[in-house]
This record gives sequence, structure tokens and C-alpha cells, in this order.
Amino acid sequence: MSAKVYFSKSITPEKVLELYKMLGRELPGKVAVKVHSGEVGNQNFLRPAFWKPMVDAVSGTVVECNTAYEGERNTTEKHLETLRVHGWSESFPVDLLDGEGPDLELPIPEGKVIQKNFVGKNLANYDSVLVLSHFKGHPVGGYGGALKQLSIGIGSSYGKAYIHGAGEVEKIWTSDHDSFLESMADAAKSVVDYFHGNAAYINVMKNMSVDCDCCAVAEDPCMQDIGILASLDPVAIDQACIDLVYAAKNDPGQKHFLERVESRNGVHTIEAAAALGVGSREYELVEI
Repeated sequence: MSAKVYFSKSITPEKVLELYKMLGRELPGKVAVKVHSGEVGNQNFLRPAFWKPMVDAVSGTVVECNTAYEGERNTTEKHLETLRVHGWSESFPVDLLDGEGPDLELPIPEGKVIQKNFVGKNLANYDSVLVLSHFKGHPVGGYGGALKQLSIGIGSSYGKAYIHGAGEVEKIWTSDHDSFLESMADAAKSVVDYFHGNAAYINVMKNMSVDCDCCAVAEDPCMQDIGILASLDPVAIDQACIDLVYAAKNDPGQKHFLERVESRNGVHTIEAAAALGVGSREYELVEI
């Protein structure tokens, strides 16, 4: 069955909220709002002011997890400081989900590569999740969107290494590449299942660099801004973003962006997630 993906070419904080309301899904209880806090030095991540009307509307708590690589977000102390410097903790309640151990282990009995996922233990304090994604390229995964936020984004520091290593943390940067992509899909499924459908997804196609917001030194955006998408299906929303990039034939930066996606086989994460039943690659794009 095809999913609905709402789309607007207008990129404003107010339009984010409008598209969210089109979903008709009231997120219950305490809402975890997953954002990307942005590595120190990165110029492309979406700032707190952009997301504020949306986060406030659901009375959400901004959540993040520590990274598994060197930088300003790989320890609790440094990450909390980054959240402060970037304005997150001034604008919202903030919860570093894996700020203190032990991790919460989520089972993935149907996982193709990994059968368990390690997330910040504080995830257990939430009843629903709103995934706010900045759609852009990624140096390892090819692209970053909703599925990456669900997997790598909500994974603890150890969990990130476990996914990257396809179940072997010591192979964090040397695992079979497609197995890593499939591990991301497995991990995304565990989080979707954990919330029993109490989730919503917004992707913003703005500041689209080939590099992720996790890069302290990132290329400037190469594509023109495209718009905002909202869906209850994380597979459909990522597929729609990829399709919109392919449709942007007159954009001088399209070729460079697609080279990044295709050289990393980025669409395979979408393929693997769809095969697991995380969502559908078939969708109806409803332009607002």
C-alpha cells in the first residue's frame, strides 16, 4: 500500500508545522524529538530557531546521542557543551539519551545483519518520536534522512559503532559496505517497532551538501533548496527525497550530489528497510 508524503516547496518553520498537521497523527505522551545537533564547525545543519515552532507544538524534548568518532560530540561533557553552544539547550528541554550508561538493547529478530540494536537508555522515557531530518549527502551512507536518524542517530555511541561494523564494533570503518547499510535498516526497524507506530517524520531538503552535518569540515551546499516533506512512513519519505533529487535535472549541483549517493549505494538502505517492512517505497506525493 502506498504511503502519503506531503510536500511543500516553501521552506519555513511555519510550513514545517503545517505539513506535520496534515499527517493527522497526534503523537501521544512524552515526545522525543530527534534532531541533528551539528558538529562544531559545520555550517549546514538546521538551527534550533528553524525547528522551534514544531518542537514547541508537540511540547517535545530534543534528543541526541553521542558519536562514535573523534570530534566535539563523542563524550557526554563535550556533546552537552555543543548542544549549549549551538543553542539547543537554550531553546528546548534537551536529553542526551546515552549520556549515562548502560545502553537499552532493542531486539531485531527479523534483522538481516544484526539482531540487536543499542540505543541510549533514556529512550525508555518516551511514548512517541518525532524525527526531524536535514536531508543531505553523507560521506559513508551516501545520504542522510529519516532512516539514518532512526538508526545511527538514535544509536548510542557503542550502538553507532555496532551498526557501522555490521555487528562487529572493531570493524567500525572496515565492515562490508552493503552490510553496514543493511544494519542501518535493521536498526531503524527496531526503533520503529519500539514505538508501535507512534512516530512521524519530517525531511527538509535545504543546504544540501554532499557531506553530513556530522562533518566539522563540510562542503558547501551544491544543490538548490527543494522543499519540506512530511510522512508517517520513513521509507517513503526518504525515497521521495531521492526521487526529487533525480527530478532536479536543471540543478547544476545534481550530478555531484548523485555521485555521492550512488557511489555509496545509498539507496540500498531504503531497499533493505522496505524489505524488512519498515515502510513502503511506493508513495503518493501530495503537494501543499
